[in-house]
Amino acid sequence: MFSSPSNQDEDRRAGPTGNLKATREDWLNVALEAMASEGVEAVRILSLGQRLGVSRSSFYWYFKSRQDLLDQLLDYWRNRNTRVIVERASRSADTITEGVLNVFECWVDETLFDPRLDFAIRAWARQSPDVHRTVDEADEMRVDAIRDMFQRHGFEEKEAFVRARVLYFVQIGYYSLEIVESMNSRLSLVPSYVKTHTGKDPTQREMDTFAEFAQRVTARDGG
Repeated sequence: MFSSPSNQDEDRRAGPTGNLKATREDWLNVALEAMASEGVEAVRILSLGQRLGVSRSSFYWYFKSRQDLLDQLLDYWRNRNTRVIVERASRSADTITEGVLNVFECWVDETLFDPRLDFAIRAWARQSPDVHRTVDEADEMRVDAIRDMFQRHGFEEKEAFVRARVLYFVQIGYYSLEIVESMNSRLSLVPSYVKTHTGKDPTQREMDTFAEFAQRVTARDGG
C-alpha cells in the first residue's frame, strides 16, 4: 500500500530491549486496512498498536496525533484514487474509445483504484464537513479529467461533461451496489459499455489490448 521507506534505519527504531519497533509504513498500512475494512472509527492508536504487537509509544515516533494519521490517510486516498483516474484520462489515445478503455483500467485493477478505500472515505465524509469537501473536490477533479478527455476527441463541452459524469457515476454506483461478476463476464460487456459512453464501437485491437491487461490482473490476483 504505502511505499517502503527509503531509509529503514531511520524509520525502524529499536526499543529498550533492542527489539525492532513498527515502522511508519507499518502504522500507515495497518491504519489503511482498518479504514478500508471497518471505517474511520477503527483507526484508533491502541487497537492499531495491538494489531501490530507494539505499544502506543511506537506511534508517536512518527505521528503527532490520531488526527495527524487521519490526515495522512486522506492524503494517500486523494493521491492514489484520484491521481490514477486523472492520469488514465490524460493518457495519449488515438480515439475516444481507446481513451475510455484507458480509464476502464482503473476499474479492473484494484492496485490502481481501491474501491473499498473510496467508500470508507465517503462514509467518513458523512461525519465530517472537511472530509466531505475533500471528497467533493476529488469527484470534481475526476469528472473534469474525463470531460477533458472527451473534449480532446471533439465532443462539445456540455456533452463532454455529461458523458464524463455518466461514465464516472455509473462506476461509483457499480461499486456502491457491490455487484460481483467474473472477469470474463465483465469483458463480454465492455464493448457495449464503450459504445454507450462514446457512441462508437471500440476496434478489435483496442479490445484485445484491454483484455490482455485485464487477464494479467486476474492472473496476478489469482482469479
